[in-house]
Amino acid sequence: MCNHLRSREIYFPTTKWLHALFFFSQVQNKLIAIFATDLTSNCKQDKTAADNSCYNRTHGIMTYSITQIVDILHGTLLHSTVFEAEMAHILLDSRRVMFPKNSLFFAIVGKRHNGHQFMPDLYAKGVRNFVISENVAIQPFTNANFIKVDDCLRALQQLAIHHRRQFPDLQVIGITGSNGKTMVKEWLFQLLQPDKQIVRSPKSYNSQIGVALSVLQISPEHNLAIFEAGVSEKGEMQYLEPMIQPTIGIFTMLGMAHSEGFDSPKEKTLEKFKLFKNSKHIVYSVEARRTAHIAEEGVLARVQGLPMREKLTISESILASWTRNLKLSADLYVHSIQTIGNKTLLKGSFKNNLIEMTIPFTDNASIENAISCWMTLLQMGYAPTVIAERMARLEPVAMRLELKAGLNNCLVINDSYNSDLTSLNIALDFMVQQGAGRIAKTLIMSDILQSGQDLESLYRKVAELACEKKITRLIGIGSDIVLLQNWLDPACVKAEFYTTTPEFLKNIQNRAFQNEVILLKGARIFEFERIADRLSQKTHKTVLEVNLNALSNNLLTFKKLLEPNVKMMVMVKASAYGNGSHEVGRLLEYHKTDYLAVAYADEGIDLRNAGIKLPMMVLNPEPASFEAMSRYDLEPEMYSLRLLNQFVDFTDKNDTQKIHLKFDTGMHRLGFSPADLPELSRILKNNPQIQVQSVFSHLAASESPAFDAFTQGQFKQFNAMYETLTQGWKAKPLRHILNSSGIVRFPAARLDMVRLGIGLYGIDGSQTIQKKLQCVQTLKATISQIKNIPAGDTIGYSRRGVAVTDMRIATISIGYADGLLRGAGNGKFAVWLHGKRALIVGGVCMDMCMIDISQIPEAKEGDEVEIFGTNVSVNELAKALDTIPYEIFTNVSERVKRVYFQE
Repeated sequence: MCNHLRSREIYFPTTKWLHALFFFSQVQNKLIAIFATDLTSNCKQDKTAADNSCYNRTHGIMTYSITQIVDILHGTLLHSTVFEAEMAHILLDSRRVMFPKNSLFFAIVGKRHNGHQFMPDLYAKGVRNFVISENVAIQPFTNANFIKVDDCLRALQQLAIHHRRQFPDLQVIGITGSNGKTMVKEWLFQLLQPDKQIVRSPKSYNSQIGVALSVLQISPEHNLAIFEAGVSEKGEMQYLEPMIQPTIGIFTMLGMAHSEGFDSPKEKTLEKFKLFKNSKHIVYSVEARRTAHIAEEGVLARVQGLPMREKLTISESILASWTRNLKLSADLYVHSIQTIGNKTLLKGSFKNNLIEMTIPFTDNASIENAISCWMTLLQMGYAPTVIAERMARLEPVAMRLELKAGLNNCLVINDSYNSDLTSLNIALDFMVQQGAGRIAKTLIMSDILQSGQDLESLYRKVAELACEKKITRLIGIGSDIVLLQNWLDPACVKAEFYTTTPEFLKNIQNRAFQNEVILLKGARIFEFERIADRLSQKTHKTVLEVNLNALSNNLLTFKKLLEPNVKMMVMVKASAYGNGSHEVGRLLEYHKTDYLAVAYADEGIDLRNAGIKLPMMVLNPEPASFEAMSRYDLEPEMYSLRLLNQFVDFTDKNDTQKIHLKFDTGMHRLGFSPADLPELSRILKNNPQIQVQSVFSHLAASESPAFDAFTQGQFKQFNAMYETLTQGWKAKPLRHILNSSGIVRFPAARLDMVRLGIGLYGIDGSQTIQKKLQCVQTLKATISQIKNIPAGDTIGYSRRGVAVTDMRIATISIGYADGLLRGAGNGKFAVWLHGKRALIVGGVCMDMCMIDISQIPEAKEGDEVEIFGTNVSVNELAKALDTIPYEIFTNVSERVKRVYFQE
């Protein structure tokens, strides 16, 4: 236990605290991130409803001993002697061990990850309790408990099912649907928090593991739970429903997300509705059921296993429906939706009574989600006036944290729109991941509001977190957070406190922060965005947003295509295709990528200086950089006899040097030819200090079926050259030839390793899996000025833009110096503004350009404009410029601020 805390007596956090639930919504059953939720502590125990659990009323802790966990999991304890321990954490990731003696590791097996492989590392870190499903030699692990089960994932779920059963009277809202689950959950939390002690799914944790860990947060202090459930294929809901056991079910809407696992929208909806098998009430939109073609077929009757003749009885007793369609019958009919400025007035009828509410949002998705919340609260018996009052105060749901460059070589992580222990822990893990190379870690946080916990206990947990994450300075803002002083050791964590944000800003000096990573974590009312603005580098308002969740999704999408023994090399050259090599490199290291590849030694050295330790190949080495590559453990590509001889002359016979060999099989750019092989073999034989790590080639047209015969010829030549060179070698080097499109189109040629490039950044040149990839980059500008131009006037240089009729134009803050090339001007490309397209008029200037907003009357100065991203594909801009996405990405200049965010 960390000794940074003043108290000698340490209690573990309650089940409300999940540790490092990181990158989970993309992971499904992969062993990617730590998941730790508190189960127990040394405590005075009061029995709950179950005989094999207890509860510490002082500290809010559920207790399960090892013996009890064996019984719950129906497992077998492999040791004859039980090394009794009380479990405080569930652990799924060897990289995030915090409390080893009180952690229970579940060795979950995925397609590409096997938790059993990490057990020696975990044992070395002090973990002594394991749930396993494979035969393991346990003799080397002395004084450790091993619980053998059939399936570790199902065992984790069984523990969650048991835990849920300890609270039979708990009201639980279960939410499913293709879209809107997290938004509805968070809004219900806002709406019901004044009356309820609520436990809810952290972020978007709704998968097979995420639901289990969410449910394990329940403690006796809670009187309402709100959990999400997501499925991606048929048969998954049967495992989620017993864990959640919702008393109220909400079906949000049906969309295309995760449709590939189902044969039809009907099958997908049937699967999702299985969550409501035992629900007393189900809230849904009549339109949503009709969209899925299931309304007239008695879906709920079949889900619940009841005969069709009972359909009407079921509908009358448990369904709570809403609609905006006058022709459809529903409990809540919304007959008027009126936009008033930045708000929406909704009027409807419920049980023959006219009701209305106003929400501070105008977009369709928010309106749909708000109506689901409206119907839910009505079904729960809340008065329409109370609902209307709370709906008017709904706040946006902060679904992401942002990383941006700060002053004085700092990194600023802005997560200043929510404040609770779960999100704090997630943000701190992100801080650790992205703050590599910076020893100083500063946490600036506000009071945690409306936690429902005793303040002493709450801030003691914050102190534990700060200690475990090695925070070096903590700045507290608010009236309650000063309680941290009771628990922080000033010799380890320097702390200072301010009553308000203005007081902090008045007293702080910019030079007070140097070469450190700074996390901002605060409730909305503290306006931490002002602190973010003060500490961030000042650049012009054109930004490139980089979605780290999308990067993770794309990486895992390609990994799923590979056999478990196939390695992956990821290209991070040219600043990771313009995305930022440090941030992308750290994310790839977190995901245990096998290799990175850079173009030049300088790029690799920069990554090493940023703390990235992954093996790294240099594609274009130069003799002048050989010494630096050796010093920084970079592995050069050798592509010619001349270069290889120069490298041999550099090496010491007693000093092993790793290299990679490139064959030219038809690209005719770089690489050894078949005629070079005899001399290449001689050089390698005479220089045993040279270790060949891999042999590879480059495909010329992997994305194009028209050239498949040529590609197959490249495969054949590569294999022949490889066999010729390595004949008689005891240790065969890795083989790799496939790029992103090749990974998708040529499964038989995946060999020992593949190289992922543009696919990581959301582009599938073959278009085969494009729908599974997510947009990573969004380039945005802002409107600087709006003008009305009379007919006949011209716009821009050389008077090339002509106003044929009266026009309204906007000047936006991006030009060719930012990466929007001149070829996009004069009507060849249109940007995205307020849900509409706006053509570029006149030429693109160095620092700005003009767009036609005549048909967008709501546009105003300061509005955000998307150049490419989620609404406008980068492929469209590439087509307008007669180029490829690679060039668009790498042309975004360094003066454009990169902002990294993670959901």
